[in-house]
Amino acid sequence: MKLALFDLDHTLLPIDSDQAWGRFTTTLGWTDAQEFAQKNDAFYAHYHAGTLDIHDYVRFATHAFRMRTLSEAEAAHARFMREVINPAIRPEALALLNKHRSAGEQLLIITATNEFVTRPIAQAFGVEELIAVELVRDANGRYSGEIQGVPSLREGKVVRFQQWLHQRGLDWDKVETTFYSDSSNDIPLLERVNYPVATNPDAKLKAFALEKAWPILELFPTA
Repeated sequence: MKLALFDLDHTLLPIDSDQAWGRFTTTLGWTDAQEFAQKNDAFYAHYHAGTLDIHDYVRFATHAFRMRTLSEAEAAHARFMREVINPAIRPEALALLNKHRSAGEQLLIITATNEFVTRPIAQAFGVEELIAVELVRDANGRYSGEIQGVPSLREGKVVRFQQWLHQRGLDWDKVETTFYSDSSNDIPLLERVNYPVATNPDAKLKAFALEKAWPILELFPTA
């Protein structure tokens, strides 16, 4: 069985969907723009340094929509898709997905961004299988801000993908895997798959990929 795995932000998308959603909520008046930007930038720096506390970040990143009703949050996200995400879906990304789809491979997006933000994005790409940070919900379906299970960040992506395999009666030796990612945070999973592809890589991943002689794909040509 052949599987094609894709990170989302700065890999299939030329933007960070989590950051974009946060900025979008400030335009709705849900957060203070200056305070949000200051905290968000600090978390983003920790992400790139590999020191992010994912639990603290998820509480922060989900706070704005958790303070609204679920219907309000979903309506806002639908507008976010129309105004921000859909214009950012590039033909190069669609072509890459279609190349693997046409080859009969199972497509899977695996991201450290939470499921509320990313599930509609995966659907927009035509990818049914999504591994994202899962959120705890109460009896009424409202999100709590806590993470359900293992967060899909760094080594957590390896764990979550292995769980995905086991749920389907599979294991590493029964699949052939390709993984596209931009981030050095994804080196643990890139090292486990059969065919790692550093895609629009950050500086640390690019250096690592060159050392390992991994393919480097610049998916989005600069203007």
